[in-house]
Order: sequence, then C-alpha cells, then structure tokens
Amino acid sequence: IIQKKDGGYLYTTTDIACAKYRYETLHADRVLYYIDSRQHQHLMQAWTIVRKAGYVPDSVPLEHHMFGMMLGKDGKPFKTRAGGTVKLADLLDEALERARRLVAEKNPDMSADELEKLANAVGIGAVKYADLSKNRTTDYIFDWDNMLAFEGNTAPYMQYAYTRVLSVFRKADIDEQALASAPVIISEDREAQLAARLLQFEETLTVVAREGTPHVMCAYLYDVAGLFSGFYEHCPILSAENDAVRNSRLKLAQLTAKTLKLGLDTLGIETVERM
Repeated sequence: IIQKKDGGYLYTTTDIACAKYRYETLHADRVLYYIDSRQHQHLMQAWTIVRKAGYVPDSVPLEHHMFGMMLGKDGKPFKTRAGGTVKLADLLDEALERARRLVAEKNPDMSADELEKLANAVGIGAVKYADLSKNRTTDYIFDWDNMLAFEGNTAPYMQYAYTRVLSVFRKADIDEQALASAPVIISEDREAQLAARLLQFEETLTVVAREGTPHVMCAYLYDVAGLFSGFYEHCPILSAENDAVRNSRLKLAQLTAKTLKLGLDTLGIETVERM
C-alpha cells in the first residue's frame, strides 16, 4: 500500500521516501535516527525495503539511536494535567516564562530586551540540556526545578560557569590576543588537572559523534566547569606571583571559556556573557 483512500501515507512508505531523499538529494553519507526504542522493528522493516530497492547503498549507514521515555514526577509518561500529550511548543513556552521570572529575580535592573534575550538562552537551553545530559537509552524524570537550577549538571549552571570565566578577563583588563604566544606553566596540581581535561575535548567530541551519545559531552563539560572552579579557588590568577604565571593562568581560563562555548555549541545551547 503506497497511499490510503483518505490520501494519507503509511509510516513505512514515508520513512522509505525519507531515506531515499536523504541519500539522493541531501547526499548523506550517514543517517542517524533518534527515535523511541519502541519503533526499532518498524525501522528495521523500512530499511530492509530501502536496501532491497536500491534506494540507499549498504555503504551508507542507517543507524537507529534509541532513546527512553520522558516521565513525570509520578514515574509515568509525561502528560498534560488533562492527560493529553505534551506539545513541544507549549513546553518551550513554559520554559521561557519560568526563565523570565528566574532571570528577573536575579537581575531586577536588567532592561527588557536583555532580559528577554537571556531568558530565551536560559529557558531553551535548560530544556535541551536536560534531555541531552541523560543517557538517551534510559527513561528520565522531567522536573522544572532541577532543570532550571543554578547548581548541578544543568544548562543554567554551565552558562553561569562560562560567564564566570569571562569575568576574569574583564577584571584583568587584558587583550586576549596577547595571550596567544604565552606558554602554559604547570606548577600546581589544579592547573595540571584542568589542562589535562581540556586536552580531552577532541577525544570526547569524537566519541559523541561516533556513538551518538550527547550526554558524554554534557558530563565532560560539567567536569571541566568543576575543575575550573577548583583551579580558580586555589590558584590565584590576577594576583599571581609574577607575570609569567599570571598569563599562564589567564590562558588556561581562556582555553576553558573556548572549550565550554564550543562544547555547548555542539549541543545547540547558547552561551551568554551575563547571568
């Protein structure tokens, strides 16, 4: 059956057409499907037809990256109060409203335009990060309070960590370009731990891309933010004993900011300069 009497199409025929389009028109060399684990058999059947029909060659991987379910606090599938399916648009609208209240409370003097921009980054980022930071194969509890918290492995915490690093440069009043040739001097354990973790960004990104596991990137960035916090508290930056050490620590801070920004960008999460 290609088309039903009412003009509609079957899920299978739609997925076959999509696979063909992605290969022939979009020239995809790898196709990743992030769909509920319950759809696995359906995809296997559609892909068998796609392969036999010659629409997509065996050299182009078709991968099903399964994910679990979003649950309410009662442990049951997340629903509206009326028991209906939650629409993403409604979810994002509520995230924005909650973020507006949160940002306004912390920044009562912020202009309306700034507040709206920051609330958008925090609210949308919180929803994305809450989903991406969980192992996609497991179910998880949807909780607004945890999602918008400024502590723990959340988007607001990561965004705040980024602004904290930027504040170091505002206080230092230094041209970041001047640090380009500055060597990194490791004399403290906290410096070594942070530097070593920063060097693992490329490896982490490779794993995430290969395995389709964004939560690995979230865990990595959270770890980097925590290591920077320890470094910041125990290794004086602006009051370092000499210019060489000061510039070295500023460079570590600079590399931390770049890593956090790039990592969050790969997750589709916006960074901000003020929280």
